[in-house]
Amino acid sequence: MRLEQIELPVNNQLLDDYWSGSEKLKPFYEYEYNDESFITRFNYLKSKYYETKELSKIIRSYMEPLGISNKIEGNLSALENGSVAIVGGQQAGILTGPLYSIHKAISVILLAKEQSEKLNERVVPIFWIAGEDHDLDEINHTYTIVNGAPKKRVYHERSNKKTMASTTPIRQDEMRQLLNKIFQDFGETAYTHDLYKSCLQQLEKSETFTDFFARLMNEFFKTEGLLMVDAAYTPFRQYESSYFVKIIEQNEKIAKAVVDKERLLHNEGFGTPINATVTNANLFYVQEGERYLLERKDHYYQDSTGLIKLSEEQLLNVAKTKPEQLSNNVVTRPLMQEMTIPVLAFVGGPGELAYWGTLKDAFYAMDLQMPILAPRLNITLVDRKVDQLLSAYELSVPEVLLGKAQSLKAQYIESVQDLEAKKQIEHVHQLLKEQYEKLNSHLNTQDLNLHSIVEKNLKYHKVQLNYLSKKIEQQVFNKHEKIIRQFDLINAEIYPNDNFQERVYNPYQYLNSYGPNFIQDLCALPLSISRNHYVIHL
Repeated sequence: MRLEQIELPVNNQLLDDYWSGSEKLKPFYEYEYNDESFITRFNYLKSKYYETKELSKIIRSYMEPLGISNKIEGNLSALENGSVAIVGGQQAGILTGPLYSIHKAISVILLAKEQSEKLNERVVPIFWIAGEDHDLDEINHTYTIVNGAPKKRVYHERSNKKTMASTTPIRQDEMRQLLNKIFQDFGETAYTHDLYKSCLQQLEKSETFTDFFARLMNEFFKTEGLLMVDAAYTPFRQYESSYFVKIIEQNEKIAKAVVDKERLLHNEGFGTPINATVTNANLFYVQEGERYLLERKDHYYQDSTGLIKLSEEQLLNVAKTKPEQLSNNVVTRPLMQEMTIPVLAFVGGPGELAYWGTLKDAFYAMDLQMPILAPRLNITLVDRKVDQLLSAYELSVPEVLLGKAQSLKAQYIESVQDLEAKKQIEHVHQLLKEQYEKLNSHLNTQDLNLHSIVEKNLKYHKVQLNYLSKKIEQQVFNKHEKIIRQFDLINAEIYPNDNFQERVYNPYQYLNSYGPNFIQDLCALPLSISRNHYVIHL
């Protein structure tokens, strides 16, 4: 593997300002991203009390069915003894979801290693699985490359309810069919059989989307010691009981703080990432696996349908006796993380950085402090075939991301067109138009009202000529298809669907080509969190 760092044009002003330490962002974040901040935050955490023994016990019980490696065991022991953590998370996805889920986990692991060395204290990596999320349309698909273009592959089984990923059963037969299609798209390599077999084995042990996700993630990262916990895991929910009580007691203050801060964020030109309202309780009520977003209305906590209606006393009783019936949203999830885990830094993507920018005063309302925000690694993987094509056409990855491969493809197609044939067809068009005009004029002098028929006849000829023109273009395309497909492949690999690769493909495409140790090889690279974009030439 060859590592390259590139700078890309700014497409997220908030992230750019965050990296530059802009004064504009000081009201929105507790810390700048630097070594001094990590020392200050570490000392702050050491002055606080966290129930890390209980937390370690819960994570252990969650991970035991997945398999606990020696590295995981070591990090569980460290957490039990009071170690702080680097935390990042993502919802479950097909074959671990888009690559950025893996990039987040790698970011968490590498930052924990880096800070362990700098602080001379054990820092553990924790991946928070957002199994409580219910938008299954976000996680029920992945993409492969078919004929040089991204191909969407979907798990079609749907639920009529907004059930959480952690309570939505997987239909084994349909998921197996989907995996079969995906691996067929990948193509046969020396690694395909064992990789596919391993996925099926993990699938057979899984009952829900989150189960399958967690098992695959653990296979990737158990040698790195990554700790994982599902936000919807019942023992974890029960551990959060007293913290839900605090969120309910300070509910109005939290909502107002977020609304006011989001207004300031908008005034600074960064938009409204949450669209917060003062009546939003920022909590879901869970009933039969389905989530209902609560609002405060007429002195009650209720959902928009009126199905759920609870007084504050009743909601507090739920928090104390059945906390598994409560679930956090984007506002209260960071607060809950802060109360349950000694978070040295939170690793997030650009979207997370934006909505965290609305939360600083919500942390204060709960007598908490916002942790350091660490933007996740941004990575583009370039396989050997595409690397050769980039070299052949003298293209760089930044140029592809800016659309140059598509431009070169368009120029090439234009250059190989049969211009003489186009000219001749246009000439026939013009002759037909002139002759039909003469014919129409003659018919008019004979008082024959056939104008509509003449027009219809002319349109018919035009359709036929256009058909002929397209057929000529298709023949030319077929003649030069190899080169055109090469441009398509470059774009499909590096900038699929006009988006970063890490938002489209899952990691198994690369494991299929480069072997089961591919993720460990990525973790071994000298990557560090920075504003630059990494290009990894495989």
